[in-house]
Amino acid sequence: MIRGMAAEKPPRREREGDVVTQVRVRPKSETRRKRPPLYKVLLHNDDFTPMEFVVAILQQVFQKSESDAMAIMLHAHTTGMAVAGVFAYEIAEAKVEKVTALAKEAELPLLCTMEPETDSMGDVD
Repeated sequence: MIRGMAAEKPPRREREGDVVTQVRVRPKSETRRKRPPLYKVLLHNDDFTPMEFVVAILQQVFQKSESDAMAIMLHAHTTGMAVAGVFAYEIAEAKVEKVTALAKEAELPLLCTMEPETDSMGDVD
């Protein structure tokens, strides 16, 4: 057998009286479920939203500690945007909607978006 390649197992035979049944055993690769794609939730820097509001959003919506929230906010402030978290599509979408609603309620222009998470090669998982 070549390393890394599983040989397909022949069907198992069982005898039940005069009837022979075949049971097909699926290779593990066929039974594994693929993980759902992940999405990054991004907070974009602007010149009007107070830093304290962004920190509060990160703590309230993304359950970040105060020190983590400060670090993420400062990263967004210095680079233009920062990843607030990585989630399955539905959760990422709900968090973007929550942040957008809170910013709108506070009459602030904070922009929150989401994009597919990519691996180190730039491919979407």
